[in-house]
Amino acid sequence: MSSNMFLYWGSGSIPCWKPMLVLEEKGLSGYPNKRISFGDQEHKSDEITKLNPRGQVPTFKDGDVVVNESNAICFYLENKFPDKGTKLLPDDKAEFGRIVQRCAETANVFNTAVVNLAQYRFKTPKDKLDEELLKTKYEDFREELKLWEGYLAASGGYVVGSNFTMADVFFFPYVAFGVRLGLNLAKYPAISAYYDKVKDRPSVKTTWPPHWADGPGDSSIFGPV
Repeated sequence: MSSNMFLYWGSGSIPCWKPMLVLEEKGLSGYPNKRISFGDQEHKSDEITKLNPRGQVPTFKDGDVVVNESNAICFYLENKFPDKGTKLLPDDKAEFGRIVQRCAETANVFNTAVVNLAQYRFKTPKDKLDEELLKTKYEDFREELKLWEGYLAASGGYVVGSNFTMADVFFFPYVAFGVRLGLNLAKYPAISAYYDKVKDRPSVKTTWPPHWADGPGDSSIFGPV
């Protein structure tokens, strides 16, 4: 079944990590795949752009079906295999609504953590950093984390309730990314407990970004958060 699938992905990419988690949770490991090099601009190669004109990964094929964009791939897989492996979206409509809402809310984590803060730090020379602007960016991320701290403190151990769901597929990679870049989870005990539990999940261990084993990330990025 999984032999009809093909995934192009890049190590350390949160968008790539999400569908990889779903594939593992669904018991679809062993699918053909290709790890591309961002440094070599392989995501802009003809091999990928003929499937994804945006020149981005993840790029996914299932037989003749091509699905791009990480969220779309995740929902496609759950829709095609609702009763296989882990059920990531429940039949209960109220719970479904809560899970999909949290999935959508991770866009705020992406904006505050990645776009506004990490990319600014990575792309701006240290002597050109605007310290006042940086304080604002850190505060925005702290406020976002406080919301998720509250969500997890009130839940049953996962983002929504006591089961691993699509909300965790969407959220956990950001936590792991934060930890790699120096996020001090001692300030966020509910997120810390969540990270300690989910990081040992088989699907997470199997899909852990391989290049992260080469050494730690820059802990100064999220250290002040």
